[in-house]
Amino acid sequence: MSGPAVPLRLVEFGDPGYEEARRASVWNMRKPDRFPAAIAAVRDADEVVAAVKLARERGMRVTVRSGGHGWSAPHLRDGALLIDMSEMTGVEIDAVGETAWVQPGVKGEQLLRELREHDLFFTTGHCNDVGLGGFTLGGGFGWMSREHGMACTSVLAVDVVTADGELVRADPTQNVDLYWAARGAGHGFFGVVTRFHFRLYPRRAVTMLSADLYPRELLDDLLRWFDAIKLTIPRTLELRMMIARNLPGIDGVGIRVAGSVFTDTVDEAKAILAVLDQSPVLDRAVSSLRNAEADVLDLVMMSDEACQPGKRMAADNMWTGAAIDDLLPGARRLADTLPFESFVMWHVWGAVPTVADDMFYSLEDHFNVAVYAVWEHEADDDAAGAWPALRLREMEHLATGIQLNDENLYRRPGPVASAEALRRFEEIRQARDPARLFYSWMAPDLDA
Repeated sequence: MSGPAVPLRLVEFGDPGYEEARRASVWNMRKPDRFPAAIAAVRDADEVVAAVKLARERGMRVTVRSGGHGWSAPHLRDGALLIDMSEMTGVEIDAVGETAWVQPGVKGEQLLRELREHDLFFTTGHCNDVGLGGFTLGGGFGWMSREHGMACTSVLAVDVVTADGELVRADPTQNVDLYWAARGAGHGFFGVVTRFHFRLYPRRAVTMLSADLYPRELLDDLLRWFDAIKLTIPRTLELRMMIARNLPGIDGVGIRVAGSVFTDTVDEAKAILAVLDQSPVLDRAVSSLRNAEADVLDLVMMSDEACQPGKRMAADNMWTGAAIDDLLPGARRLADTLPFESFVMWHVWGAVPTVADDMFYSLEDHFNVAVYAVWEHEADDDAAGAWPALRLREMEHLATGIQLNDENLYRRPGPVASAEALRRFEEIRQARDPARLFYSWMAPDLDA
């Protein structure tokens, strides 16, 4: 059997270092019992091509990891060749053209720091540990997504290694089918993206944060208020609610309402954040923070406190535009059954723009409800790990679909795109990867 033309750093099942590499590929401490046949740590596109060709020669299916932050670890599949792209961290910035070529292993802090030198910005994950590869492929719900759209909407082109082992460029004029699928298909994509060409945005001069802490009994009032203002708040405001235990000054479950704004002047930022003063229960807040100036990097690093790599974690989420009275029972149930250090993020997405039909990404709604289980001991894996899907299964009749960056499809399959997008995706996948070299979404009804 012939080997790849380019030497690969390959560790196979049973080799020294295999288990360390397998476990290190998952960012949090919950390591699923799924075992790739081999792991190829790649550094450039040539090595990716060699890895794909090796998989074809050996009859192995392929999975891909960029940052390893996928909650269900979909890159870990029994018998697969795992292509680990975490060392591919190159960034090439065209400051004049306001674009950048970015490799998939780049994380938020690195990109934001490099862009800051040119007064530029790009939407990155809320937590720093998220690799741009999986984040962007899955849509890319991150900082300033309300204003600029999901990260995938700012992708101008991708370099892709196909199932045939060819490196091609996909953009609006060539390999348009791959370009369409790469924007939003997440780990269901049937190729390996080695570089993303991003449209960049001017970096706003002011980042400001306000927040209020409330007791659990005000949940209904706060959610009704969110519902009342969801269509009127500016796109520059990110408004969210965190429902969690152990919030400062609150005994038991509490609620943190936070607003972040990215604008050009301090006065404009303060005016936008004044919406938090309109809370109907502000007088019952346990504590308040107003108009704290920060940097988007500060927000990224603050969010890392919630994304705890030293703990075991699982997640699930849903888009919803259901009537608030229908949503409240499920919201109460989430708050009243929080296990251990788990928490819920209720994001206001607001007015839903018409999603273009030139990309796979095709589902949004007024709110995104993201549920995160956090625990410490392996003995609690079954109960705590099942909690997010269990709670959202009770609410899925109210859901529009699932946002792929916080998916839990192997426990709770659901729509990740419109019916028309899924139909077109299958047609393209059949043409591009008829032998199913690449694993698709880790859900029984989607991974045929």
